[in-house]
Order: sequence, then C-alpha cells, then structure tokens
Amino acid sequence: MLKQFSLSDLKLINPEGILKSNSLKIDKKKIVSFDKSSLYDISFKDKIYAYPALINVHDHLRGDYLPRVGPKPGNYYINWSLWDNDLKSSPVYQERANISVENCYFLGAYKNLFSGVVTVNDHFPHEFNEPLIPLLPIRVIKEYTLAHECSSFDLKWGDGIEIEHTRAKKRDHPFITHLEEGFDEESQRGIEILEELNCLDEYDVFIHCIGFSEKDIEKTKKAGAAVVWCPASNMFMFNVTCKIRKILERGIEVSIGTDSTHTGSINILEEMRYARSLYRKMYGEDLPARKIFEMVTINPAKAFRMSDRIGSLQEGKFADILLLRPRFEDPYEALVNADMEDIELLLMEGDPIYGSAKYEVLFTERNVDYTEISVRGRRMLVKGDPTGLIQEIREAVGFKKKLDFIPIDD
Repeated sequence: MLKQFSLSDLKLINPEGILKSNSLKIDKKKIVSFDKSSLYDISFKDKIYAYPALINVHDHLRGDYLPRVGPKPGNYYINWSLWDNDLKSSPVYQERANISVENCYFLGAYKNLFSGVVTVNDHFPHEFNEPLIPLLPIRVIKEYTLAHECSSFDLKWGDGIEIEHTRAKKRDHPFITHLEEGFDEESQRGIEILEELNCLDEYDVFIHCIGFSEKDIEKTKKAGAAVVWCPASNMFMFNVTCKIRKILERGIEVSIGTDSTHTGSINILEEMRYARSLYRKMYGEDLPARKIFEMVTINPAKAFRMSDRIGSLQEGKFADILLLRPRFEDPYEALVNADMEDIELLLMEGDPIYGSAKYEVLFTERNVDYTEISVRGRRMLVKGDPTGLIQEIREAVGFKKKLDFIPIDD
C-alpha cells in the first residue's frame, strides 16, 4: 500500500485564505506537510484548485430520493408534521418503500460524494444508521446526541432532551435538534423549552430556526450555539427561511445543510448557489462566496466539535481534499459556482474515493475498491459500485428511475 504521497502544482484554499505553498504531503491518513513527497508525487499540469472536502451538516440519508414532496401551490405548512403526513401518503413514498433501507443509505451517500462531500451528518438516531455507516463510501458522523425537535409532537428520538444533552457535554459531542421548524405556538417555544431544561449552551446545534425571533437570536448568540441553514427546504415547505442576515450579523456560526432531496436541493453544490440567490432576493445584497465556503467547511467542523480533524487543509488533519477544475479565477467563486462535472479528485483520509480515471494508480496503490463510470462523458473512478446500485433501484421500483444527484451517464 502507498502510505506516503504528495499532490503538487495546486492552488491550496483554506477558510483563512490562499496558502503560499502549492503542494500537500500525505502520510497514511493525514496531511503531514506542505512539501512534495520524495517517494510519489502527482503533479497537476492543468489549473486545479484544492479545498478541504465539503461537509454537509444536515441530511436525512434514508430520504434522499426524488421527486420532492410538498404542499399544494400557495398552501405552505405551519410545521414539519403536516409535511410528514403528506410524505407518508404520497406515491413517491410508496415507491421508495420498495427499496431496501441499505440501498436508500447508499443513495444518500453517493448524493454527497458526487458533490464533493466527504463528511455528512445523518440526522437520525444511532440505532437507525450505525449498522450501515461502516458500509458507506463516505464518512457519516457517529459522534453526536440528538432530539428530533423541542416540542411535544417530535418523533421521540434518543433518550429525551435532558439525557441527550447531558451525554453531549460528557462526551464533548454536539447536541443537535430541529428547532422552531414552524409557526404554531409550540414550535416557536423551542428556545424557551431548552432554557427551562437548562440545555441551552455551546453544545447545541439548531437546524432550520425559521420561527426565530430577534430575542431567540440573541439567546442563541449568548449561549454560543450554532445554526444550520437549509434554505431550499425551508422555502419549499414554508415559503420562508430564518432571519439569516440578523443571525450572521450577530456573529453566530452558520453552516449550510441540504436536508433530504424530498424537500431540499439535489446536493450541497446546488444548495450553496440557492443560498446565495435567496440572500440576494431577500436583502438586495450579496452573500460573499468566501462566507459560503466557511459554511460548508470550517463552520460545520466547529459545530460538530471536529475542527481538530476536518474543515481545513492543515498539518495533522485528515487528508480530506476536494480538487476542482475552476470556472472562475477567484477560488471562492470557483467553489460556489462548481458543478458535479468539475470535480477532478476527492480524497477521504488520503484515499481517493472519486476522481478522473487518469489517477487510477492512486486508487490501486491505496487499495481502494472502485469501479469505472462515465460522468458527462468523462471517464471517472469511484469507490464502490453506484452503477450496480442504480440497477438494483430500478429493479426494485420496476422502471428506469433517474435521480438527478447521481450523474452517471446511461
């Protein structure tokens, strides 16, 4: 096995700026220096930008299926439970029920992989996803505690808010919950419920927050909690999103998540673009590309208390690296405007999990189990067998199912 190698002649981009070095040395799983390896080096003749691999801080991997399921035109939901009723009575839910839970999780994993994501949080209880996590081609976070929502009509995930929050503090894990995902009286008491239970602090990661008042924003800032913004899903279900500008102005760390494709964007690349477009529409001003970059790298790493391992290109951190062929000179604009076919190579802990077929030696030397696919006419290699997965999906549902987040050419 090739333990040490380097990537050179790259532009290296971090949240804090462009690095002076143009090389990364990888030893086993980690970045060890910004030099060339004396043993094996891959030099990039074309212009290639290297970023920390993306982090999707909120997904429901079992629910990554299409088409979307939502309200009738003009009739938006007042809370998530009404959408859940529509989903479970929909034809697409019945269609999805023909697919094994394992294959649903693989679909969610490949949705993320094909958009440059190496780390994702699947916001389901551990008993749902832990048996499947070791099988998947990307990293699914296991270090978290949770409640579905802080209200009486949540789904009772975990062992209750107080026990789960205490566990988070003891283990130094995040406590994650959907919060104020709606406008009924009880949904909008999310912050108050956490205050009453003495569970409002820096361990909290709040998803959606569309019902947040300015007072809620101030309490969130004071507590040191993080916010997860899923704008596409919010607008599709509720025709409104959180007070994102006020949240950012208060210095609260915000991450972008996709939610599942039943309501959100098809992947994190689309979600970044949608977030920027919506911000312009809401406020008449730009959300800088560099700020969006932070929302899919270092901010989620901090929120999930993993910034010592992921979220930036630094010595000692995992070699989770996304290489792109840029469409823009500015590296942050290049990322925010990237599409799936712009990915040149994606590494997880030094192992290639997706990339151009020209790097086949790296796949074989790192002992990666891969298959060859065609993406928009390019020969690509990918960890696992997504082509076989799609064939199993089609056999299960009985027709030639197409999913926009799987870009494999037929």
